[in-house]
Amino acid sequence: MNLNSEKEDVMSSEKDLWVSWDDYNRAVVELARMVYESGWQFDQVLCLARGGLRPGDVFSRIFDVPLAILSTSSYREEAGKVQGSLDIAKHITMTRGSLSGKVLLLDDLVDSGVTLERVQSHLRENFPGITEVRSAVIWCKACSSVRPDYYLQYLANNPWIHQPFEEYDSLRPNQLAAWLKKGEIA
Repeated sequence: MNLNSEKEDVMSSEKDLWVSWDDYNRAVVELARMVYESGWQFDQVLCLARGGLRPGDVFSRIFDVPLAILSTSSYREEAGKVQGSLDIAKHITMTRGSLSGKVLLLDDLVDSGVTLERVQSHLRENFPGITEVRSAVIWCKACSSVRPDYYLQYLANNPWIHQPFEEYDSLRPNQLAAWLKKGEIA
């Protein structure tokens, strides 16, 4: 079964960056290598859902540290292409204890910088056990008001990033059978 999107064949441009599953998965591991090679050791990964969930899971496994999840949302309009007001969940999900020590704040990208800034303030104000927070993303857009501590790719032209899992945004349960058939080889 081929789960790759047909959109992978589209060429990237200054306005659009198309990312395949292979490129996405490789980028997550390359970002992990970058953090590792910096020599900074952290106690926990805090990923921002939804974009940071996949990288958060991978980092938690590679670095063998607990994973915490904080849900945030601002891209809800026009199928997730227009940024609205930022919502930050009241609680952080984690299996035990409280967020403390050195925390790696992980997301897929920084666009305007609003989410990264607001979450860092939220952590300072509500989690006194945190001794240090560093941030990591795959893509850092030039239009961002902040720079993460670690980023794999700087995007000077601020393109829209088409990630491979976006195809699920328009997939509905009644379409699953047809979607699965499109990937079958005859």
